[in-house]
Amino acid sequence: MLNNKSILITGGTGSFGRKFVETILTRFGTMRRVIVYSRDELKQFEMSQKFPDSKYPQMRYFIGDVRDKERVYRALQGVDIVIHAAALKQVPAAEYNPFEAIKTNVIGAQNVIEACIDRGVKQVVALSTDKAAAPINLYGASKLCSDKLFVSANNFKGKTDIKFSVVRYGNVMGSRGSVIPFFLKMRETGEIPITDTRMTRFNITLEEGVDLVLYAMTRMWGGEIFVPKIPSYRILDVAKAVAPDCRQKIIGIRPGEKLHEEMITETDAINTLEFKTYYVILPSVALWDVNRYMEEFEGKMCPPGFRYCSGTNTEWLSVKELRQLVTQHVDPDFKMPDAAGSTVDGEATRIVHVASSAEDSK
Repeated sequence: MLNNKSILITGGTGSFGRKFVETILTRFGTMRRVIVYSRDELKQFEMSQKFPDSKYPQMRYFIGDVRDKERVYRALQGVDIVIHAAALKQVPAAEYNPFEAIKTNVIGAQNVIEACIDRGVKQVVALSTDKAAAPINLYGASKLCSDKLFVSANNFKGKTDIKFSVVRYGNVMGSRGSVIPFFLKMRETGEIPITDTRMTRFNITLEEGVDLVLYAMTRMWGGEIFVPKIPSYRILDVAKAVAPDCRQKIIGIRPGEKLHEEMITETDAINTLEFKTYYVILPSVALWDVNRYMEEFEGKMCPPGFRYCSGTNTEWLSVKELRQLVTQHVDPDFKMPDAAGSTVDGEATRIVHVASSAEDSK
């Protein structure tokens, strides 16, 4: 699939980019070039130490920002495939700095699209997020806009031989800024902050995210939004899994945050196909024969009223499964609690609400 190809990853020094590069270097040793495009020269240096030229002569590092269209254009010379992973994704930061998020997530996306068309790139896969479905925060809204741009790019590409598709998935276990590394750090304090005890999230590992992108590249016809079938977890179960000894402090939902995340809304489901391990949201403007697409990959239309939500998911991760995943994908040195489950002073884990905590009211 990638043999003798030149591939560029925007945001290539992020959690996904590093794992993607590691994976393709292992599986496809005959690639012509692998270009890491990002703003952080220190992280590029650190990646170059992990993937030295002596062993990986195909590696290239391009300092640049997707906001800079001319720089994106220059970086894409001779590139066959682009994986667009660059984004400003911290919800509170995007709420406080909305236009900065728009510059990267929306204008940057359009810069990548236009440069890819002009440079003769053949395939583009853009990474999305569950927050782009029925968004209530700026980050989600900007990524929804980005998704729309990449899907619609198939309409105005003209006669250029290029396909654009999107991959949308939930919280990536162990990625920078995600909840599990945060809880692992906070357990040293003896207290875990919980926004809301009812909260649920989808879960996917970095390896699964990379595999989904590679899978989409083999099946994309252009214009699809690929959505994997993945499990959910309850935030209280995550706290029990990584910090059973800690007091749980309820701090309230943050601005722009949902109790449950969606990846396919009821409105989206009208134009969504179901396959064995994933869903495909179809482009709003017909680009190809949907019936032939369903026959090719053995799919079917989703039933009326369907929605894919973390709170109503049929697959859930248990506390035990979460602990195993933490050891496998986040922290190999994570120490599993004893079989009985450790407690504080022999009592059950305490949940304290900020408003009722005497210590916090002082």
